[in-house]
Amino acid sequence: MSIYPVPDWLPDFHTRIAQWYAKCGRVELPWRNLRRDGSQSYEVYISEIMLQQTQVSRVLEAFYFPFLHTFPSLSALADSHEQDVLRLWQGLGYYTRARNLRKCAQICVKNHNGALPKGVENLKKLPGIGAYSAGAISCFGFGESVGFVDANIKRVFSRLFALQNPTSHELQTLATILLDTQDSFTYNQALLDIGALVCKSKPLCIVCPIREFCKGSNAPHLYPQKTLKTRESLRLELYIITYYENQTLYVALDSPHSRRDSTLYAGLYNVPMRAGNLSNISPAGISKSFATSFKHIGSFKHAYTKYAINALVFYAHCQDKQQAQALIDSCVICSVDSQSRCDIAFVALDMLSSIPLSNLSHKALKCIPM
Repeated sequence: MSIYPVPDWLPDFHTRIAQWYAKCGRVELPWRNLRRDGSQSYEVYISEIMLQQTQVSRVLEAFYFPFLHTFPSLSALADSHEQDVLRLWQGLGYYTRARNLRKCAQICVKNHNGALPKGVENLKKLPGIGAYSAGAISCFGFGESVGFVDANIKRVFSRLFALQNPTSHELQTLATILLDTQDSFTYNQALLDIGALVCKSKPLCIVCPIREFCKGSNAPHLYPQKTLKTRESLRLELYIITYYENQTLYVALDSPHSRRDSTLYAGLYNVPMRAGNLSNISPAGISKSFATSFKHIGSFKHAYTKYAINALVFYAHCQDKQQAQALIDSCVICSVDSQSRCDIAFVALDMLSSIPLSNLSHKALKCIPM
């Protein structure tokens, strides 16, 4: 028996939520206006993965439609090259999501006739699909009546029942108990919007449609208890090496082929980098003939997954490709989590938009003196 009995206000709760969604919800979002018979579950799937860790406006403005245009089906995604997927994902961050999309597509083509399988448990077996995503895809893509919890819904439930540290099990129990089984699509979309637009970190309780049911409305900042997100400090030195050929500026980049097993920017091109705390601006181990080649041109802070990065940018402009390669060969400059020499590619500066390049490197390249 559940520790949470079905509340007697549940019918009114459902009515208030549905009415609010009709007036104030984000009903116009394209992934909310798809067929729910499974035939457009792929579009729902792409939206749900993109919306993890990324704002709706950003996904809608720059990523959702271009991705679907290039990869209109699981089959097209399964046949893609990883670098093409990462290039379209560039700017969304958390690139493991993109790699898992491709892996998932390949599994679906091989084992599920090129379609996403139906059912929460079946979806959870696929790479990159957790409990929330499986529930959302099941509800929004297949029309199944299931409850689920993301960060927004967690905040709503925590305040609704004055829970400071609810467990995942407790939250999923509440999602099941409170679910409007008559219209789970509207109910779940409304909950997501209430969490995102009203029951925010700084809540707008005065306009909340479910305030009269909320036990935590007098002190919403207490529910749930905030956990400080800590990132591991990482100092990176980034090395930009350029040369001109036929009036085109080329830049040396660390090819993703040399970092297949890397956990930092795997699958992306990067300017050569190294972690450490060097006492001077010349890379350790550089040959004396090139000791003065590099100059410090900038620094910036950058957040990436679990890392808080302090980046120092060093620059060397060479006469030609041979000198650039010699400069690289004279240095022990490699990817941050590898001790081997980089697999270097020289790419024209005006072609960078055609390859998957990390945001860290984009920032570094803006430091080039022009």
